[in-house]
Amino acid sequence: MADVHSKEIRSHNMSKIKSKDTKPELLVRKFLFKNGFRYRLHLKVLPGKPDIVLPKYRTVIFINGCFWHGHEGCKYYVIPKTRTEWWSDKINSNVKKDIKSVLQLKELGWRVIIIWECELKRSKVEHLLNSLVTELKR
Repeated sequence: MADVHSKEIRSHNMSKIKSKDTKPELLVRKFLFKNGFRYRLHLKVLPGKPDIVLPKYRTVIFINGCFWHGHEGCKYYVIPKTRTEWWSDKINSNVKKDIKSVLQLKELGWRVIIIWECELKRSKVEHLLNSLVTELKR
C-alpha cells in the first residue's frame, strides 16, 4: 500500500512531532505546579532523560506517547501499513530503551511513574491526575 502523502509532505509532518513540551506533558506539569509540586525537566544525568523529575520525592515521571512507546492494547498504538517492518523495529527499540531506563532508575533508588497519552484523554484525566498527587504524597 502506497503512502497517501508525498515524501516531502510526510517528512514535513514527521518533523513537527515533538519529543519535549508535548500537550500531555504540559498538562501534567501545569497540574503538578498548581498543586505545589516543584520539579526539574529532562535531566540528562538520569537514564532515559525523564520528562519530569521530582527530586524531593525521589520520583521521575515519563509521559509516553502510545504510538511511539508501543502501548499494547491501546487504540492509539497501530503500526502503519507502509514500512511495517521498519516501524516495528523502531517501536520495539523504543520499548527496550524504556525498560532499560526504568530498571536503571530503580537501581539508583528512584520511583518511576509512567503515564500514557491515552490516560490523559478528557474522560480519564481528572481521576489520573488526582491519583498521581495521592501517589506522590505517599
